Amino acid sequence: MTTTNPFDRPVWASLTSTPGLAEGGDLAKRYRRDVNLFASARDDADDASLAALAGLMAEGESVFVLQAQPMPVPKGLQALRRAEGVQMVAGRAIAAEPGAEAVVVLGDADAAAMLALAQLTEPGPFLARTHTMGRFVGIRSEGVLVAMAGERMRFEGGTEVSGVCVHPEFRGRGYARRLSSVVAYAIQQRGDQPFLHAWTTNEAAIALYESLGFEIRTEVQVAVLGK
Repeated sequence: MTTTNPFDRPVWASLTSTPGLAEGGDLAKRYRRDVNLFASARDDADDASLAALAGLMAEGESVFVLQAQPMPVPKGLQALRRAEGVQMVAGRAIAAEPGAEAVVVLGDADAAAMLALAQLTEPGPFLARTHTMGRFVGIRSEGVLVAMAGERMRFEGGTEVSGVCVHPEFRGRGYARRLSSVVAYAIQQRGDQPFLHAWTTNEAAIALYESLGFEIRTEVQVAVLGK
């Protein structure tokens, strides 16, 4: 039986909470192709839901699935990659950490710069319209965007901190920590629970988020499904 806890199935919870960013029907949904690569079936134990998920994909396409329980591979698809991660939630109030550099809110005018930074640093799936999933903030140096963080999956009671990345030439300055704290603080201020995901093997990232006040809630399964 598929769990009804939205944190266990954040992709489905987010897709059903942000209809303007999603496509699909009652049995399966995916983000619009310029927004993100995540997709989800409504019920992993239901053959019709799994078939609907496969039906949302064209030949040669791939999507990401992420959830606490193992994801069965729908007929007609194949698992191109599988990995394990952790889901972390804020265990205490998180303060927005100060710094000398100005933190700016990013928007449509910054879309090209955000995409370029994400392609350079690979923080996870990030496409031309990923920035429309939530509020993003960044730090510029001489007018160039060198660090950013923002919000990705959203549903009632929870908002994901994501897209955290720093240009290689500007690492070691605490930008990832500071921007993550700014995003998490804003999420808490509007009454939501900040959460995030990290690869199980990324011990440095897990330690950073733990130092900010995040705690590991559960392990998650991540797969890339191809058609």
